[in-house]
Amino acid sequence: MHRISVLLSLITVATLLIATPVIGYRPWPHLKPNSSDLMFGGSKKYEGSSEFVHMRYHMGPVLTANITIHPIWYGRWQKSQKKIIREFINSISAVNAKHPSVAGWWKTVQLYTDQTGANISRTVLLGEEKNDRFYSHGKSLTRLSIQSVIKSAVTAKTKPLPLNPKSGLYLLLTSDDVYVQDFCGQVCGFHYFTFPSIVGYTLPYAWVGNSAKLCPGICAYPFAVPEYMPGLKPMKSPNGDVGVDGMISVIGHEVAELATNPLVNAWYAGQDPVAPVEIADLCEGIYGTGGGGSYTGQLLNDRAGATYNMNGIRRRYLVQWVWNHIVNYCTGPNALDQ
Repeated sequence: MHRISVLLSLITVATLLIATPVIGYRPWPHLKPNSSDLMFGGSKKYEGSSEFVHMRYHMGPVLTANITIHPIWYGRWQKSQKKIIREFINSISAVNAKHPSVAGWWKTVQLYTDQTGANISRTVLLGEEKNDRFYSHGKSLTRLSIQSVIKSAVTAKTKPLPLNPKSGLYLLLTSDDVYVQDFCGQVCGFHYFTFPSIVGYTLPYAWVGNSAKLCPGICAYPFAVPEYMPGLKPMKSPNGDVGVDGMISVIGHEVAELATNPLVNAWYAGQDPVAPVEIADLCEGIYGTGGGGSYTGQLLNDRAGATYNMNGIRRRYLVQWVWNHIVNYCTGPNALDQ
């Protein structure tokens, strides 16, 4: 999904897809692609299901080798915040986690293949990390300066991040006092690949921002709610950090799409490669059975009243579902029919 303009009201949600050079994401509200060959049926048998959605493979590479995620911590991050995100990444391959699990969620991503029939890797590893606590490129980043931050991380004189263009994902995470171009107004995160003219290499990357101070009601929903909906109560976040708990689903969204469409020429729906609708775009806002519109779907609550839909190694998380192209609807490990 590229640059998005969203018209909101209490009754209807409409989306206009506008082409830009970067794929972006915002979890609130549930966005429905609105184009001639990407329409949802009025009557849906399953969450987000539609005979009009055609997820196609465009012959580009997908990540079939072991995937390594390299976080770049831009700005000031608390140790507790880093632990929440690190454990989520480590949970993707934690097959022994309690059901419903993050690893179970990743199984849908694994269904996607390359032109040889090889599936997306089941193994996702937390790789070497880089801290940029002094805001090397300032507190206001553009889409291009984000690539400069990544360049600084992979070319640093001390402990540079390893270069891994085939199975490495570079995850730029900005702290709650950093503004990024189009943040809040249009996106909460996006993914693309770096330009050799800027970075020197073609590296798949994603950016996700902590919205706690800037727009929690938009990018940390449902743990915060928009100001124009005063009657709606926010849900309690599972790890006690509204901003970071809100980031988790966006990180999952971007990693799933990077695995299936790292160079924006593999798996997506729609006829325009400049504005692809990817496997997580189709399921934005859907976290459980019955989800759609502004309803998240049926979720779980722990003893303290916190809301989640899947288990990690030691923590719980709320992560949006992704599109299953085999059955042609959104699926997740907490579905009631599983």
